[in-house]
Amino acid sequence: MARVLFHIDINAFFASAEEIKHPEYKGLPLAVGSLSSRGVLSTANYAAREFGIHSAMPVFEALKICPELNIVQGDYNYYRSLSAQFFQYLHRYSNMIEPASIDECFMDVTDTIKRYKRPLDLAVQIQNGVYETLGLNVSIGVAPNRFLAKMASDMKKPKGITVLRKAEIERKLWPLPIEEMVGIGKKTIPVLKRYGIQTIGDFACPDNENLILRLLSKSGYSLIQKARGNSSAQLNFSTTHKSISISRTYPSDIYTLNDAMERLKTLADDLCRKMIQENQKGKLVSISLRDTNFHNIVRSVPLQTYTNAYVIVFEAASGLLEENFEEVGYRHIGVSMGSLKDANRILEQPSIFETPIQDTDSILAQLNKKLDHKNLFKASDLLKKGNEHE
Repeated sequence: MARVLFHIDINAFFASAEEIKHPEYKGLPLAVGSLSSRGVLSTANYAAREFGIHSAMPVFEALKICPELNIVQGDYNYYRSLSAQFFQYLHRYSNMIEPASIDECFMDVTDTIKRYKRPLDLAVQIQNGVYETLGLNVSIGVAPNRFLAKMASDMKKPKGITVLRKAEIERKLWPLPIEEMVGIGKKTIPVLKRYGIQTIGDFACPDNENLILRLLSKSGYSLIQKARGNSSAQLNFSTTHKSISISRTYPSDIYTLNDAMERLKTLADDLCRKMIQENQKGKLVSISLRDTNFHNIVRSVPLQTYTNAYVIVFEAASGLLEENFEEVGYRHIGVSMGSLKDANRILEQPSIFETPIQDTDSILAQLNKKLDHKNLFKASDLLKKGNEHE
C-alpha cells in the first residue's frame, strides 16, 4: 500500500512571526532583515512580495522599489520558540515527523488519515489548527513520496492544500519551469537551460537522460527519478526525544564544500567523543545548515546499526552535506545523533569500522590503567622479547 505523506510549510515564517508580535504591520509590506541600508533581507511577507521584494535582496534596492516597506530586525530566539510550538502541535496527529527546516516538515499520515471520511479533511484540520493555535498559515502538499509532497506544497501559497498523485505528474508537474524543481541548485539552472532543459518535463524525458547524467554526474540519476515521480517515502525521525548535538556559528561565512567538510570533520569528531563520554550510541545522523539569510535546513539519514564510531558518523554526515550544499554562504553548521540508546544495553555485532572493545590488548590496558605500574602482559610478548635478543 502506498504511503500518504504531508509536506507542511509555514508561509513566510519570519515575516508571519513578526506580524503576530506586531499586529500593526498585518497587511502592510513587511520584511525581516538588516536595518542597515547596506544589508540584505531574510524574508518578506506576501504584501511586500507583490512589489517584487524577496529574500537576499539588498535593503537599499527593496526601499527603492517599495519606500513604505517596514523592515524589522530578526528575533531568531523567538522564531525558534514558535517553531518548537509548531512541531509540538503537529505531534498531536503523528509522531512520524521529519523536520526539514525551522519552518517545514514531512509527516507520514498513512494510518492517521484512515480515521477521516474524506482524506483531505485531515489536511484542512491541521491547517486550521495551526492558524487557530499559533496564528500561522501553512501550505500542505499531499503525495505518495517525499519529492512530490514537497513540490505539491509549493504549488499553492499561501494557505494552499495540493494533492499530487503519480498519475498527475505529466499534467501538474512536468510543465513547471526547471527552476521550480526541488534539488536543482541555482548555479545548475543556467547550465541546464543552455542545453535546452527548460521544464521539469524536459528533465524527466528519456531523450535527455544521457545529457543530464553527463552534466550532473552523481546527483543526476536520483534527480531524474524524482522528476519522473519516483522518490523515497521513508521518513527519517528519531524514535526518542533525546539527542546529542554539536554545532558552531563561524566568524566568517563558508562558501565552499571543502571548507564545510573540514568544519564537519571537527564537529563529527566532537560529537562522537561526547557520545562516548555519555556512553550513548545512536541510529539517526542529522546535519543542520544556516545560511547568511538565517534560513535553516535540517537533513537526516538512518543508520543500519547503533554506533558512536567517528568513521560511520562522518560518512553519513558528509553524504548529507554533499547532497544539500549550495554556495550560498553558511554561518552555522551542526551535526547531531538521534534515536539514542545506552551503549551497555545494545547487543549488536560491531561493524567492520568498529574494533571490539573486549580484545586482549584493550582488557590488559584497562587493568594496567587501574594499577600503579604496568605489571600485566601477554605471554606472547615474552616470546617476542626473547626472539629479539637471539
